[in-house]
Amino acid sequence: MSTSNINWKILKDAQIVEQLGKELRRMRLERNLSQAKVAERAGLDRTTVVKLEAGRAATLLTLVQVLRAMDKLDVLDGFHEEPQPTPYQLVEAQAKYQRKQRKRAGRQKPDITPPKPKSTW
Repeated sequence: MSTSNINWKILKDAQIVEQLGKELRRMRLERNLSQAKVAERAGLDRTTVVKLEAGRAATLLTLVQVLRAMDKLDVLDGFHEEPQPTPYQLVEAQAKYQRKQRKRAGRQKPDITPPKPKSTW
């Protein structure tokens, strides 16, 4: 897997969409698939794939369908990151753990209860 040398941050939105279209075309050609074949697998019209590769805006659903048709859904991995606990949450969790570990034994009640004094009445 090669690393990207595209600086996405400096591109304007329209340029990003255009570049994404180029990348989709590159992925399709790497898999030796025609636009018609990708469209068929995705359940789309071929002109939709043509427009997508040309950098004309499409829906996210269309993008997902095309990625799935090319078996490239793994490119979406970067969109999800497992949330990492903050340092404060780590300290809080450690303190909670230690509180559970430091439970003290309760005061022992005597097994035998002393007799009650007799009433003077």
